[in-house]
Amino acid sequence: MSEIAYLKGDATQPHASGVKIVAHVCNDLGGWGKGFVLAVSKRWEKPERAYRDWHRHRADNDFGLGAVQFVQVEKYVWVANMVGQRGMKTGSRGPPVRYEAIRKCLAAVAQKAQELSASVHVPRIGCGLAGGKWNEVEPLVAETLCAADVDVSVYDSDG
Repeated sequence: MSEIAYLKGDATQPHASGVKIVAHVCNDLGGWGKGFVLAVSKRWEKPERAYRDWHRHRADNDFGLGAVQFVQVEKYVWVANMVGQRGMKTGSRGPPVRYEAIRKCLAAVAQKAQELSASVHVPRIGCGLAGGKWNEVEPLVAETLCAADVDVSVYDSDG
């Protein structure tokens, strides 16, 4: 079982050799324009385009809570668009984060990471605009990625 490494920096610029997966949480409404996705879009165009297309054609695919879309952005870098939040605003059912959907997404990311012999790099997923708590998300990372012996780095912005 691997352990989570906590680093200062930007998850879109992973500190590792070999194949890397940059994973982040998206909403189930097709919205892309605030939070960590801005850093993703600044670095690569393909994840946003792929996510919007995935949402646009959702009647014909698996788009929805708990689904993951893997987008190769460089020879050794993939982005995992994980649908782990319902909507974009806190409402009567609490914040948009959906922990069970994140767990399902992370299990799929663990499987893909094993297939690619990849490390996984994330911000504190689900804890920004989705409104989640890291003390709820961290065990999900441990139960899925770390338990699968996948190297995981969590990045905290240094700015």
